[in-house]
Amino acid sequence: MNAEQIRQYLSFYRDLGIDTLYLNREPPPPPAPAPIPMPDPIPVLSLAPEGDTLKIIEADIGDCTRCRLHEGRNKIVFGVGNKHAPLVFVGEGPGADEDAQGIPFVGRAGQLLTQMIEGTAKKEGIPIEREDIYICNVVKCRPPENRTPLPDEMEICGQFLFRQLLAIRPKAICALGSTAAKAVLGTKEGVTRLRGKWHKWRDIPVMVTYHPSYLLRPYNQNAKRESWEDLKKVLHYVYD
Repeated sequence: MNAEQIRQYLSFYRDLGIDTLYLNREPPPPPAPAPIPMPDPIPVLSLAPEGDTLKIIEADIGDCTRCRLHEGRNKIVFGVGNKHAPLVFVGEGPGADEDAQGIPFVGRAGQLLTQMIEGTAKKEGIPIEREDIYICNVVKCRPPENRTPLPDEMEICGQFLFRQLLAIRPKAICALGSTAAKAVLGTKEGVTRLRGKWHKWRDIPVMVTYHPSYLLRPYNQNAKRESWEDLKKVLHYVYD
């Protein structure tokens, strides 16, 4: 607005009898802040590298010294069985026999597991044997005196267990005992609450049952029957 226009407005208001004008001195609203550029989202890293295989995972473990368990071990017990198995059994950790041979579940508990797998399969008309499935443990080195693996040991070795499961991509997983159930399902529930029902790790169904070493104790007759029932469910789900 120029000076002539202002004079015209003042003359107009004077003719109306208005001789005082007040200026609106409210400050103009502040300009909207410029948008803050957001950083690109951090990519979510995959649990396993692309193209991962059991051979690569075993090579990555190497002569592992990542936790204290390596101090007393004889051999790393990686896993055994069909690398394309539709069923994977996960146990707790190696015992003395496994530590000596480098193969999981070869001691008394392992012999019972083999009998359970092959005996149940034969009875149910499912033509499989132990070598048709894959067996591994949460930790790959024997804990001293066969104690339960500690949380940090499970976490360190767990990364390799999960890579094994992703590399195999089985149709189902059977977790043997509470340590395996905790590692796979991330739960604090006991086996008696978890067993007999299907759970999931990622998109893979998981059945929890008792560890064979628990079944070797003479007072666990009911647990033996329940384990056979759990195993029947797993085998029929996978192989029917």
